Amino acid sequence: MNAVLRTVNRTLVGLIGLLLAALGGSVLAIGLGVRPPSWWIHDGRHDVLLSDAERTRWRDAGWWWPTVLAALALLVLLALWWLVAVLRRRRLAEVLVDTGDGEGALLRGRALEDVLAADTAGQEGVAHTRLMLTGRRTAPRARVWLRLEPDVDPGTVLHDLTAQALTHARESAGLAKLPAEVRLREVKHKAERVT
Repeated sequence: MNAVLRTVNRTLVGLIGLLLAALGGSVLAIGLGVRPPSWWIHDGRHDVLLSDAERTRWRDAGWWWPTVLAALALLVLLALWWLVAVLRRRRLAEVLVDTGDGEGALLRGRALEDVLAADTAGQEGVAHTRLMLTGRRTAPRARVWLRLEPDVDPGTVLHDLTAQALTHARESAGLAKLPAEVRLREVKHKAERVT
């Protein structure tokens, strides 16, 4: 889901940026005296975006203003949804480590993720690992995606993950607990055709 949202976000930002750059560049070029093509929305440097006739053309139609207002409201709601989705942090930025002095210290979430991923990738039977810390900085949670080699016992991999990597990370960060959601997939190898 995060990858899809990230892809949609980058695509939308790129398209909107290209559209705004093209429109802004054309307005600037026409304002500097470049002659626009005949099909363009502006005729010259003293032209306005909407003439009086265009602005008052649909004034008497009863459906026009409710449609315009509904479309603008929908556009604002979509923009707000997009902004909330972009600003909401899914990944934990820092973890509060208990140092025993009552104050604690902050550990970067990415550093703990990297250590956990390295420990997990070193396990027997794990082909690929991806990891993300979520939750609050006082109560982090791990989300782990493991791709397993064929013919590996998933129970053994899960046991090794909890007994080694997660326990090591929990103890080194001074956490009382480190709950984890683990998703397993098996690597599919294509059989070679022997002729």
